[in-house]
Amino acid sequence: MSKPAPLSEKLAIVTGGGRGIGRAVAMALAARGADLILLGRTERSLKTTAVDIRNQSDATVRVRTLDVTDGDAVDAVFSDLIAEIGPPSILINNAGGAESVPFTILDRDNWDTTIALNLTSVYACTHAVLPAMIEAGHGRIVNIASTAGLEGFPYVAAYCAAKHGVVGLTRSLALEVATKGINVNAVCPGYTDTEMLQEAIRNIAAKTDRSEAEARDDLAAANAGGRLVKPEEVAEMVAALCGPAANSMTGEVIEITGAEDG
Repeated sequence: MSKPAPLSEKLAIVTGGGRGIGRAVAMALAARGADLILLGRTERSLKTTAVDIRNQSDATVRVRTLDVTDGDAVDAVFSDLIAEIGPPSILINNAGGAESVPFTILDRDNWDTTIALNLTSVYACTHAVLPAMIEAGHGRIVNIASTAGLEGFPYVAAYCAAKHGVVGLTRSLALEVATKGINVNAVCPGYTDTEMLQEAIRNIAAKTDRSEAEARDDLAAANAGGRLVKPEEVAEMVAALCGPAANSMTGEVIEITGAEDG
């Protein structure tokens, strides 16, 4: 008799679930038996990911468009989902983004937008789902932070500040809910081969004398392994943190920086 999938009968919410790391995480969770709710601003990419997941697994996948920087919308969508489906077992706070700009011309709107997208959204989504997890006596929350949450990088001060905040929130909340059956962890990927990184590479090339290939190589060299991280590598770690083998892990902040391929 075969063992049940490690995440069977679990319901996972993934923000920014239509592309990049979010898409890879959603597919990894589905492969382990979880059902999915994909949240994001772009319905087309969410639906494409949902179709791909259904083609590769038996997972039930629901899609909802949501701007996670809109606190009222977050509360409304999560409330509706919990009332309709029940409390999720897993929340992946993945939505985020960065814009490169020197601090001297980093205006307040840019600062507020970056903090809202990368930090306040983690608060809002977690705050919306946590009471239901506490009542259920079980939950796994994984925050996608960044190596920018562990060290500083030039020209992305707001992003670094936000991701440092995500790391602090992870550690604090983990202690607060450790006796309630809820684990809170974070992963901190280095430069990862996603659409967001490709856009950054194009911007770097446009603003400097380097080609896109040179810009890509420079970013890869900044990772410990000298290569770009694959979204699937991040997804594997996230999925592991949601599984039974990680029951005793909480408050962990795990760096993923592309060790050399073996």
